[in-house]
Amino acid sequence: MGRLDGKVALISGAARGMGAEEARLFAAEGAKVVLADMIHDQGRKLAEEIGGLYVPLNVASEADWNDAIAAIEKNFGAMQILVNNAAILRRAPIEECSLGMFEEVIAVNQTGVFLGMKAAVRLMKNTGGSIVNISSTAGIRGPANNVAYVASKFAVRGMTKVAANEFAKYGIRVNSVHPGLIETPMIDPFLDQEAIDAFAARQLINRLGTAREVAEMVLFLASDASAYSTGAEFICDGGVTTGNRQ
Repeated sequence: MGRLDGKVALISGAARGMGAEEARLFAAEGAKVVLADMIHDQGRKLAEEIGGLYVPLNVASEADWNDAIAAIEKNFGAMQILVNNAAILRRAPIEECSLGMFEEVIAVNQTGVFLGMKAAVRLMKNTGGSIVNISSTAGIRGPANNVAYVASKFAVRGMTKVAANEFAKYGIRVNSVHPGLIETPMIDPFLDQEAIDAFAARQLINRLGTAREVAEMVLFLASDASAYSTGAEFICDGGVTTGNRQ
């Protein structure tokens, strides 16, 4: 038996990176997976590979979220898992961060999570379930040149706790996952191999994390194995929030 047998899961940002790995793992564990993204070709291809359903989704659009939930209700009748995974990264010092850049990041990383939980709870309250919000170690500490990203990820951390309080009466658990530096396409434009090696060398586990390692943690939180966990923060960062390697 799979750990998610009989469950329907929506994963945003599922076309590549951590979202794609979560989708593959969830499907392997028996879930009916709904992959949502704006990268349509990759999303549809992966959905075909794993036997899932692809829905186009701009996470900053309330109408898109409502359409996605309606598609799930039409195709499956219920939904037990939401993974708010979609995110973007834009880096700049505060003095150089334009309002447009700041608002772009907030729209996807923060507003997208808010809209996802708001839309999904209307269907999930019928059965209970699990919401997993992907934050970051940037939601725990404040690395320089990341003001928009840090603001959004701290917000995800806080909204997770509010939702855990509000949704407990429906039997819905809500937790946040805080990855460190993970090997995904999102970091490629910002870090060359020398910078990555230097960063990893300072960690207690001196390598980058993999999307599969994050997906395993998300799977735990989505499954009944984490039935006593809600409103909590789960860190997957190679020890970077603990301190530098001695």
